[in-house]
Amino acid sequence: MKKIPFSPPDIGEEEINEVIDCLKSGWITTGPKTKLFENNIAEYCNTNKTVALNSATAALELTLRLLGIGPGDEVIVPAYTYTASCSPIYHVGATPIMVDIQKDHFEMDYDAVERMITDKTKVIIPVDIGGVLCDYDRVFEIVKNKAKMFTPKNELQKQFGRIIVVADCAHGIGAKRDGKMAGEIADFTTFSFHAVKNLTTAEGGAVTWRKDLGLDDEAIYKRFQILSLHGQTKDALAKSKLGAWEYDILEPAYKCNMTDINAALGLVQLKRYNSLVERRHEIIKKYNDGLKNLNVQVLPHETTNSTSSGHLYITRVNGITSEKRNEIIVKMAERGIATNVHYKPLPMLTAYKNLGFDIKNYPNAYSYFENEITLPLYSILKDEDVDYVIENYKEILGEK
Repeated sequence: MKKIPFSPPDIGEEEINEVIDCLKSGWITTGPKTKLFENNIAEYCNTNKTVALNSATAALELTLRLLGIGPGDEVIVPAYTYTASCSPIYHVGATPIMVDIQKDHFEMDYDAVERMITDKTKVIIPVDIGGVLCDYDRVFEIVKNKAKMFTPKNELQKQFGRIIVVADCAHGIGAKRDGKMAGEIADFTTFSFHAVKNLTTAEGGAVTWRKDLGLDDEAIYKRFQILSLHGQTKDALAKSKLGAWEYDILEPAYKCNMTDINAALGLVQLKRYNSLVERRHEIIKKYNDGLKNLNVQVLPHETTNSTSSGHLYITRVNGITSEKRNEIIVKMAERGIATNVHYKPLPMLTAYKNLGFDIKNYPNAYSYFENEITLPLYSILKDEDVDYVIENYKEILGEK
């Protein structure tokens, strides 16, 4: 019997050697490799600046803090996502306004988003599940329509003059829509480089922002640096210069910088990244061809105007309950195949139940979750392993 894990990292000798180089250099915290990684991500995304951090969650929270989001503000977020899309809203003291997704579709119900906007709404967080980018044209149409309701609380918000769009693109680096890269579409875009992501730094994340917003990129970058390193005016690299020890603390801020060890991994991963995504799309095509005659819906990774990053192969088995779905997952595991579920909607989780959210108010999210099974998809998955997954999935579904 084969053993097929769900999502192991694609790490080769080049990544290992880059990390060894970092260790031998004597510089292992935030330093030259992190700065280079930031520059390379910005170039890849067609943006001017990127800030590398220790997680996408930190990237989202610091973006909200940069924008001055806090108590009394509302932030719209889908109910169908991982907690990291929503918890930063609580961290800054704002109120999450959860919306249901569209029927049989992972994206937010944009009509519901438009209805829920009030004069307290400051940010919308679309979530690009599986690396498939949301309909940002519709999102920006909404914020334009509701611009008269927007009440800015600070100078940065005044510059926007409308609700700000902050993408949770944890899955989506490398995705494209209408000829634009993820990172240059939403106002701010946050990425994840966690161990299971397409591009990994073991743990890590980043935030970038559009270059056509008229923002002071250097000022925004410096603000992120202050927020991510205790409020300190100099990072370790700046302090290492002869005689440059002195610094100030401008505010009691946070500690979520990326290290050069993590960035070393990321530098090589980014260099290889286009080929990694290409391999993922080869596997997606193989899955699509193998499952096309089954009573199964799959997440579309290519449309006439978009291409995903190929992060997750999401399937939905029509007409089954969550109990039957769980039985299928166990049977796949018994044949050595690890699968997963993306996602258990937030209102089903204890933390959010305790905050007053009820899954009954999000029927589309529950329906999408109830029959969802995510199959293994990663760049080192071999063709014969894909065939093994397809063969067993078809056989098990045939038994149902």
